[in-house]
Amino acid sequence: MTKRESLGGLEQMVLLAVMRLGPDSYGVTIRREIEAQTGRDMSLGAIYPTLDRLEDKGLVRSRRGEPTGQPGGRSRRHFQLLPNGYEAIRRSRHEIAAMWAGFEPDHEVKS
Repeated sequence: MTKRESLGGLEQMVLLAVMRLGPDSYGVTIRREIEAQTGRDMSLGAIYPTLDRLEDKGLVRSRRGEPTGQPGGRSRRHFQLLPNGYEAIRRSRHEIAAMWAGFEPDHEVKS
């Protein structure tokens, strides 16, 4: 990820969820964490492509876990935040804070 490339809102939430959950996070736990922290209903169809993009950017790494104990159970894909991912989320936080500087959260826009 280049220094000029910014994270999208969903990418930020997914990275923060991976950071909160640790190296054994996977799609369902990431979705649950986002829903728990934000109250937003999040589909796995949105989570997995975002994780793929973050992995392509070198911000997270995935690995296959052991198959689940259920009959026909598939292995989970676990995600881990990489140093570049931590730096990207830190930079994103700084960018958002800089944009908010000087505004009160309840600032009204006048037409």
